[in-house]
Amino acid sequence: MTHAPATEGPVRDSEPRHGPVKSPRPAALTRRGRRENLAGYLFMSPWIAGFLLLTAGPMAASLYFAFTDYNLFDAPRWIGLDNFSEMFADPRWRHSVQVTLWYVVVGTPIKLVAALGVALLLAQKRRGQAFYRAAFYAPSLIGASVSVAIVWKAIFSDDAIVDRTQKLFGVDAGGWTGDPDLIIYSLVALTVWQFGAPMVIFLAGLKQVPRELYEAADVDGAGRIRQFWNITLPMISPVLFFNVLLETIHSFQIFSSAYIVGGGAGGNACGPADGTMVYTCYLYVQGFENSRMGLASAMAWMLLVAVALVTAVLFWSQKRWVHYEEGGR
Repeated sequence: MTHAPATEGPVRDSEPRHGPVKSPRPAALTRRGRRENLAGYLFMSPWIAGFLLLTAGPMAASLYFAFTDYNLFDAPRWIGLDNFSEMFADPRWRHSVQVTLWYVVVGTPIKLVAALGVALLLAQKRRGQAFYRAAFYAPSLIGASVSVAIVWKAIFSDDAIVDRTQKLFGVDAGGWTGDPDLIIYSLVALTVWQFGAPMVIFLAGLKQVPRELYEAADVDGAGRIRQFWNITLPMISPVLFFNVLLETIHSFQIFSSAYIVGGGAGGNACGPADGTMVYTCYLYVQGFENSRMGLASAMAWMLLVAVALVTAVLFWSQKRWVHYEEGGR
């Protein structure tokens, strides 16, 4: 005769089968949580209202206008994809794309090289370091203003300081702002002059590079150039990626300097022979000078798509050349 094994301890029939029951939260804690959430939403309400009224709302409206014939005076009329078809067939639109791409491809690398070069100089301890940092950063604070663009136009005009300097070296090219082939170089010079913001970011990245790496490289006999390529650049590659991404987006959005240096309102609003016809300048001409707000909205959304694609390509490429501290790429 067999007997069932004895159980250790008494059987608790009252114990729940699905685990212990959690005690409900006190009502006071729940009410306090609601009050804290309400206070948080109240503090966020100015930003939420600004985002809805000044960003999300205008974006939704421009997306609708992109498919309409709208001139700011009459009610918008739905025309489907006609704005996009007209845009792609417009030779001036294609010229604005070419000028913008040239400006991005040429101006952005030169600006970043200048910023990194000055950051390398300022990273070394020297007398008056704080003054030099402030002096090199100052153009970034005022460079985007209309007044600086007006002064820049005067500097590169006929018989101005740039023209006279050229003549001292035997170059009689005239003022850059009146030459359709040279005026774009004045915009590149202006954006390079504003290298202060990426310089500060580079300088912060250089301060994070461990000095032990350079000391070990000195022991191995590595020179300055080899240390720069094998230590400095890999260690600051995340900072370099951030600057490349930020400055590329800013280059696509150039407008005020191109519009002012190019001549402003009138027949040559974007420079002589459309020499400074960057994308945003032509968008302004179509939207506000030609009252083609529907076409301008279509152009704006194409710019948004182009910048998003370029950003996606940069993020995809950073896996190959950006090195992070944990060893991943």
